[in-house]
Amino acid sequence: MTAKAIMFMGTGSDVGKSLIVAGLARAFVRRGLKVAPFKPQNMSNNAAVAIDGGEIGRAQHLQARAARVPPSVHMNPVLLKPESETGAQVIVQGQRGQTLKARDYFKARQSFMPAILESFSRLKAENDLILVEGAGSPAETNLRDGDLANFGFAQAGGVPAILVGDIHRGGVIASIVGTQQVLGPADRELLKGFIINKFHGDPSLFDEGRADIGRRTGLPCLGVVPHFEGARKLPAEDALALEEMTGVTRDGLVISVLRLPRIANFDDLDPLRQEPGIALRFVNPGEAIPGDTRLVIIPGSKATAADLEALRHNGWDIDLAAHVRRGGHVLGLCGGYQMLGRAIHDPEGLEGRKGSHTGLGLLDIETMLLPGKTVTETRATHVASGTDITAYEIHLGNTTGPDCSRPFAKTTTGPDGAVSADGRIAGTYLHGCFTADGYRAAYLAGLGAAAGGFAYESVIDETLDQLATLLERHLDLGMILGLAR
Repeated sequence: MTAKAIMFMGTGSDVGKSLIVAGLARAFVRRGLKVAPFKPQNMSNNAAVAIDGGEIGRAQHLQARAARVPPSVHMNPVLLKPESETGAQVIVQGQRGQTLKARDYFKARQSFMPAILESFSRLKAENDLILVEGAGSPAETNLRDGDLANFGFAQAGGVPAILVGDIHRGGVIASIVGTQQVLGPADRELLKGFIINKFHGDPSLFDEGRADIGRRTGLPCLGVVPHFEGARKLPAEDALALEEMTGVTRDGLVISVLRLPRIANFDDLDPLRQEPGIALRFVNPGEAIPGDTRLVIIPGSKATAADLEALRHNGWDIDLAAHVRRGGHVLGLCGGYQMLGRAIHDPEGLEGRKGSHTGLGLLDIETMLLPGKTVTETRATHVASGTDITAYEIHLGNTTGPDCSRPFAKTTTGPDGAVSADGRIAGTYLHGCFTADGYRAAYLAGLGAAAGGFAYESVIDETLDQLATLLERHLDLGMILGLAR
């Protein structure tokens, strides 16, 4: 079997490429095709665990679910996880590699193309159709030499491309026409059509606009996709999505989330955001933790010591101490769990500066960061409620101390996390724990909230079906399949 492939590039970041691929994956699967998503290079701190034991971007994990296939490291062979303003950890075929400054990565990035093409070939041999997602925009001509994410891969893999433009942000005609115009002749030859995304109102009102783009580019329009309200129910990968999550989502018990500079795996919070009885707030830098908060969540972090320093810089350590004195609860997830302890030791400088860093001291634990990353799916039982949890772990470090004698959960491999003697401070390495409906309901009930009124995983699957139906109605799927090669 050798699959056909088609690539979806964007006029910019956050134009909806990931959702287009997810929706098309479900739509083509419903037509009887075996489909796999593929993103040659991704940059995100929202990672997920693949079936073959490595890390991939959250979007490719969701797209695999849409395609009803197990997520594989070969669906996202190069994942960049930013650790600072100028550097990122490089994950190749799911495995942690070196941390490179941006300039060093750009010098070395062509060395990753063989792994990308090997992963692509594996998927081609096992599927009927590969839906490829680009990254950022191919119009960034200064990044074209050595490119892995857009036309650099498309040329190496012989994959035609469709350009996705976001009409919601304005200037979509100029962005599509301009993108085509700045491409080199060989890249322009691979561009076969365009899609208008996130349209509000009657799509026929853009008939003249799509005709104008067609006249200027010679490319066919494959459809005008209306704004999909259900997108907010699906896990987001790009931190830009956090901009739409700030503020109070509704009335109810207040949960405040510290928006750390290097926040990771923030989709952990999606089930809470959708709970009818919960008001989820993201506390931005420069803001105080609201006084009516019942629970503060310190989320995961890609650079725990640096984010701990930022937490203190914002005065959140003082706010947390006051919150605890008022009888409030605190939950640390992964890096946030490590911050709750007395100290974080990083003798090899795995996450930045070598040495020890003083923690918040809210739990009697210490964390030692050593080489060897835990990347695994996990089944556990929440100790306090006895409810089951299906989650995953992605972390460096081993955490020990007296409060670990009161574990947050018991997994198939041993205890996880720690809880304070009064039960109000807790930490865990279990990402995704709130997706478990029984645990989520029990945990929130312990805070005094009436919650647990929906089945989270069912909502995700129903939303993917709704997205597929929307794309079937507004895109020419036959033409998209015909353009694939």
